[in-house]
Amino acid sequence: MTKFSAWNVFWNGLTGQKGWGRQWRDPAPKSHYDVVIIGGGIHGLATAYYLAKNHGITNVAVLEKGWIGGGNAGRNTTIVRSNYARPGNREFYEHSLKLWENLSHELNYNVMFSQRSHISLLHSPGAIDAAARNYNTLRRTGTPDAEIWSLERLKQVVPHLNYAADARFPIMGAAVQKRAGTARHDAVVWGYARAADQFGVDIIQNCEVIGLTRDNGRVTRIETSRGPITAGKVALSVAGSTSRLWSMAGLGGLPIETHKLQAFVSEPIKPLLDQVVVFGIGGAHFYISQSDKGGMVFGGDLDWYKSYAQQGNLPIVQDVSEAAMSVLPCLGRVKLLRHWAGVVDMSMDGSHFLCKTPLDNLYLNAGWNYGGFKASPAAGWYLADLVANDRPHETIACFDLKRFERGLQIDERGAGPDPKLHG
Repeated sequence: MTKFSAWNVFWNGLTGQKGWGRQWRDPAPKSHYDVVIIGGGIHGLATAYYLAKNHGITNVAVLEKGWIGGGNAGRNTTIVRSNYARPGNREFYEHSLKLWENLSHELNYNVMFSQRSHISLLHSPGAIDAAARNYNTLRRTGTPDAEIWSLERLKQVVPHLNYAADARFPIMGAAVQKRAGTARHDAVVWGYARAADQFGVDIIQNCEVIGLTRDNGRVTRIETSRGPITAGKVALSVAGSTSRLWSMAGLGGLPIETHKLQAFVSEPIKPLLDQVVVFGIGGAHFYISQSDKGGMVFGGDLDWYKSYAQQGNLPIVQDVSEAAMSVLPCLGRVKLLRHWAGVVDMSMDGSHFLCKTPLDNLYLNAGWNYGGFKASPAAGWYLADLVANDRPHETIACFDLKRFERGLQIDERGAGPDPKLHG
């Protein structure tokens, strides 16, 4: 497989782009693998890559019921940050951000990671005090770029926000993480798929899991639409479909609900916003950035009813549009180009699960709520470590299914240091 370089890009530009081969193979599934990862999103592909790279485990299959990048990987607003204050989350997301910072070089694929700052707007003296307390925690525990901006500095950096004194929620300042930003979701999928394939991982598309057979506390057989497969170890990384696979394994009591989370993009406009801006107060929830193509990419709260539908609805369109106008009134005449929905698995405390399950050879990656995209590199890194060593790394030891029994919930709601500032 061709290694990307400036010279290759230049030469293929001169020769009609005819020198590129397939980015990854399209193999038929084998009857047995050492590890089978169910779910071909970014988390599943990252797990396969780190299993091969970090642990030398290459007899691995990634099973995807559709096509690579066709699920939640292509249905999000691509925000990356590590401004989490709770122990466990703090270390996990900071590790993920550090992986993001070198990911294009590691994968030899431009994932278009742009560190453009994550700006959470603050609307009261109490909000400023709370954000300052949490951001001081971040600064003292390994996240040095956490800052509190005054209203004057915010106006200099982002002049187009609604700074009117009579606004319903007047802006008084902002909590800022400057190393945060966005990445290109499909490029991340393709980069991990290509890198995993180079290690010999089989990426099996259009291969839906339709049943799991268990015996003596283990998964012994995976029934798929392309035939049965056996595996030494099985990892679930299927986001909103987690409950379905959990039931196939004959397990119960999973503290997860499936909801849909909508996102939107406008028609392309001239450069307007060079940061990620988050607005969340009084029941509103809104976050926005501008893509490299010029479209305004934004989203809001999830639909608060359970659903597996990957499509939007008008009440959320209205709610998010109202929030957009409240924050950036200059968008009033910009046309909405499209909107969509991803299917997310919401845990009961708002934090994820990276752990072993009651079955000896079954591992769980689930419960990402709003935060799955930003977590992708670390989720793959730590799940690979768990599968390879059959024990959790100390960073993810708290993200197990039994934390509710212990009364040790990680109540951060995928939201960062302030539960009102999510996005």
